[in-house]
Amino acid sequence: MMSGLEQVGLVAIGRNEGDRLKACLNSVRHQIKHIVYVDSGSTDGSAEFAKSIGVEVVDLDLSIPFTAARARNAGWRRLLELCPTLEFVQFVDGDCEVVSSWLAIAQQALLNHTNDRWAVVCGRRREKYPDASVYNLLCDLEWDTPTGEARACGGDSLMRVEALKQVGGFNPSLIAGEEPELCVRLRQQDWKIWRLDEEMTRHDAQMTRLGQWWKRTQRAGHAFAEGAWLHGNSKQRHWMRETRSIWLWGLGIPAVLLLAVWPTHGLSLLLMLAYPASIAKIILRYRAKLGTQTALYYGLSCVVGKFPQALGAFQFYWNHLTGKRSQLIEYKM
Repeated sequence: MMSGLEQVGLVAIGRNEGDRLKACLNSVRHQIKHIVYVDSGSTDGSAEFAKSIGVEVVDLDLSIPFTAARARNAGWRRLLELCPTLEFVQFVDGDCEVVSSWLAIAQQALLNHTNDRWAVVCGRRREKYPDASVYNLLCDLEWDTPTGEARACGGDSLMRVEALKQVGGFNPSLIAGEEPELCVRLRQQDWKIWRLDEEMTRHDAQMTRLGQWWKRTQRAGHAFAEGAWLHGNSKQRHWMRETRSIWLWGLGIPAVLLLAVWPTHGLSLLLMLAYPASIAKIILRYRAKLGTQTALYYGLSCVVGKFPQALGAFQFYWNHLTGKRSQLIEYKM
């Protein structure tokens, strides 16, 4: 075990990640002692592999609806049962490898900023195979966010146990967007989230089909809508702007366009030009940084993505109004 990381534990979550989980656990098992893998009904031997290398395994009770948030809660609570004095918990998805230098850098950042109330640090998650498909590339672009103080983190981050305890961990009912929602509650308690200019994890999305991208984007729309419903009226206005954009581009403009076709003698169809115009605007903004072709892919995903996002948002509100529990929207199938 690498010296200096005795106060860091790690929680990995997954289901049927196979070789990706092996790579994940192998990337950290020689650095830290306390590792918990939370398995959600894998049938590929994931749990057995984790046990074979000395990792503590928590098997989720699948009679209760599974969410990643619930898995993360089970993981960090089990970690503290094993080692109550742990100060920091690294969360990682089972399809990610942790960069060897990350844990030491992240721990030192939190130690250096204890008095500044840093609760969470995260770095750059990169896609391992961005050239394998345009969908993998879009994932990599999505994770290239500004450094410095941030509003939220993603699924990979190092968190201070004290802060995690104070807010009660993740909201187990959320099917997506649980990390930003946790960060809202942390910031309400005057904690800070910080994104470092450091390599953190390597992710293996394995997205090769349009349907996978559609489902993943639909899930994001559900998360935006639910996050805005939970915290949109707070001072932080959590995901209100994103939700308004979804309704405008994914539903509002198409509805006006169609409803006004007859009374405007078809002139309302000109509203369709707003979509290519928006794509062109994004290309012009990002082509110097990304190149024209990649900027085109990004622009298309931003604009066309409003439609699956609107579907996901509608799904959330429909389930909320009818009293139904939202089901997972999975793209890795």
